[in-house]
Amino acid sequence: MPTTPTVTVTYLFDPLCGWCYAAAPALKFLQAQEGVEVVLAPTGLFAGAGARPMDAQFAAYAWANDQRIQQLTGQPFTQAYRDQILGAEGGRFDSGPATLALTAVAQTAPERELDALHALQHARYVDGRDNTDPAVIAEVLRALGLQQAATLALSPDTALQRANGDRTATAQAMLRAVGARGVPQLVVTGQGGALRLLGGDALLGPREQLLALVRAAAAD
Repeated sequence: MPTTPTVTVTYLFDPLCGWCYAAAPALKFLQAQEGVEVVLAPTGLFAGAGARPMDAQFAAYAWANDQRIQQLTGQPFTQAYRDQILGAEGGRFDSGPATLALTAVAQTAPERELDALHALQHARYVDGRDNTDPAVIAEVLRALGLQQAATLALSPDTALQRANGDRTATAQAMLRAVGARGVPQLVVTGQGGALRLLGGDALLGPREQLLALVRAAAAD
């Protein structure tokens, strides 16, 4: 019997992006669909030059935006997150450590990377745990049984750092190629390798509509 061709969907994201957290249920849905391959592509948007101190002004902005996301999507942002992350003295808004950890998962247990991303998001936004801290990140990964990735996250070697840099550079190049700037974004690889941008809004709509959009984009 003929088999359905696999549709490749690239998910451009940052682990500290609230809208990317809101998209988590849709990503789980897509990953569970037969014939759909979800490829994670962290952009490093809030790492390196994109990182910043978590001062009171930025914390207030983030909380207001998070409340809007919760109202629109139902994804929870708890008081623990507000107090322990946004309200932490001397805190940082820096996705570098989490992005590096996800690359470690991609190298050691690639089929678990989406699980790791969702666990890191839950740790931050629900449990109020600082997922910019490599020690916290390692604990989250160990709880998933990802011991090797946890070790690498705590003591990244040169090979991991190089792979992470290459990975984020590739994701940024894809963002530019499809004419997108922020995250989250979904990019479907169509027939002949053409890239079709669905955009992040597709992740927030009805699930069956999302799947239909993905399959239509793949057929173009």
